[in-house]
Amino acid sequence: MEKINFNNSRGLKIVGNLYGVGSKTLIIMAHGFTNNKLSNGRFDSLAEDLSNIGYDALAIDFSGCGESDDDAITSKNQVDDLNSAIDFALSKGYTKIGLFGNSFGTLACLRSYRKEVITMVLVGALTDRMDYDWNDYFSQKQMNDLHTQGFFYLGTDRMHKITKQTLMDFKEINQKELLRNVDCSILIFHGNNSEDEEEVQLLERSKRAINMMKHNSRLEIIKNAKHGIRNDWDKVIEITCDWYSKYIE
Repeated sequence: MEKINFNNSRGLKIVGNLYGVGSKTLIIMAHGFTNNKLSNGRFDSLAEDLSNIGYDALAIDFSGCGESDDDAITSKNQVDDLNSAIDFALSKGYTKIGLFGNSFGTLACLRSYRKEVITMVLVGALTDRMDYDWNDYFSQKQMNDLHTQGFFYLGTDRMHKITKQTLMDFKEINQKELLRNVDCSILIFHGNNSEDEEEVQLLERSKRAINMMKHNSRLEIIKNAKHGIRNDWDKVIEITCDWYSKYIE
């Protein structure tokens, strides 16, 4: 594994882990909300198996996360980061790009689609608007700071800047507009554990979304799994590697 960095269009440094085996195909991995390029070890294990089937992999820290430069966590910023990662990959001679997104990172994947992207795999996909009661997720002080100054910081080792737009990004998704110009095969993973209300809602939205997707796109439901599918990650890896082997060529 090699640590690399490049700049996004805003001049900020984006840091990534590049797992190289000399391939001309690169899978770029986009982490979830306030996570980082390791994704709690899930991206490391996925990259290892992608290497075993002959693909390079690049896991990036979105701006404001991990080791990348500070910025607010918003969908617009993450789309810029991911597009900059694709530009970086093309400048390094990669000829085929696949995307892998987890949770909030899936929105950036869908919004970053371009002709160089051959296929994408999305786990816990965000394909339509979600309405959260943010008081259930953040403290009263954080919500007060959001109201009075327009942002608050979340985290311990790395402080993540959460703005009003950050939270609006979950609501300002129009499924038809989001998917209209995405012209590649897509594999979507969801769990269906009834105790995970968020994942159940995301799954229902993806059931509608899959009917708008092209090129034999598929919805894969992992029985009893919760958001992130942490306990069945080996199954996600196996199916993902089979998918890329089929559609990346």
